[in-house]
Amino acid sequence: MDINRRRLFGGALAAGAAGLAVTSLGACATDSATAPATAAPGAALRGGSGANTSLGPVKKIEAGVLSVAYAEFGPVTGPPVILLHGWPYDAYSFADVGPLLAAAGYRVLVPFLRGYGETAFLSAQTVRNGQQSAIARDIVDFMDALRIDKAVLGGFDWGARTVDVIAALWPQRVKAMVAVSGYLITRLAAQQQPLPPEAELEWWYQYYFATERGRLGYTRNRHDFNKLIWRRASPAWDFDDATYGRSAAAFDNPDHVDIVISNYRWRLSLAPGEPHYDAYEQLLATGPAISVPAITISSDFDGAAKDGRGYRDKFTGKYEHRVFDGIGHNVPQEAPKPFAQAIIDADRL
Repeated sequence: MDINRRRLFGGALAAGAAGLAVTSLGACATDSATAPATAAPGAALRGGSGANTSLGPVKKIEAGVLSVAYAEFGPVTGPPVILLHGWPYDAYSFADVGPLLAAAGYRVLVPFLRGYGETAFLSAQTVRNGQQSAIARDIVDFMDALRIDKAVLGGFDWGARTVDVIAALWPQRVKAMVAVSGYLITRLAAQQQPLPPEAELEWWYQYYFATERGRLGYTRNRHDFNKLIWRRASPAWDFDDATYGRSAAAFDNPDHVDIVISNYRWRLSLAPGEPHYDAYEQLLATGPAISVPAITISSDFDGAAKDGRGYRDKFTGKYEHRVFDGIGHNVPQEAPKPFAQAIIDADRL
């Protein structure tokens, strides 16, 4: 998850295509006021969550340094949409979004990021690096391997950061984008600045990962550790063990721990990046603006920052911001219809 901006949940974490007639997801409610008074927070947004329990056949393709495992929905001739998960989640975050967009005519591709699921490095010698530009380069390589010149990109957590990075570094590859929590590009110098004590408390796991005890603890306990993160990041989401178990299988990837530890240590300047990504990181360190059409989404996880004003000026193209009250961090899995509608609407900006 992301250290850029969040609030406390009171002691818990409170991080259409041209030429195609795509239909609006009319059943997608976006006004929580229509929910019954006794309904759980966000109930009006949660319709369709959990409707699908399978990603279908998981495909693989060699792309850059990886063999990328991915799910695919919709017609191969449809306008491409690429959806990106975060930590500690996986492609199942889009198990309901994928079919919705496929029904609207899109070709939907959902890769497992490096260190997740069946995605594997092609060489044992490749550095198990979790820095932001390495993950973004993976997705550009994935697009190249599939001969996709341009796509609508959407994501949350690490996925949102990756969408932001690609839009900043390779805007010609992004038709439009949807990013949960907005602008998440990491600037290492800014990451050195302390947060207020209560906010620092909520990032306990990042400091835990900075230690070898934390690496060992995550290695031994990742199933329960990540389930705890799910609960704290989405306290109103009543997911069951089967739902969590489908995603937890992705954490058994042999490179998972190395990638996660690398990601969080790199963000705190406790682990080096790779030199061949330096040029990318130097540009990202300037906090580049994003010019492609964009919709940003906030949820209760973003707390006081959910109005999006803190990053509004980072988006210089056509832009909308949406707030999903009552929804936690895993927006696409908790509120699949509103998220899918945001993808469609971004494509039409």
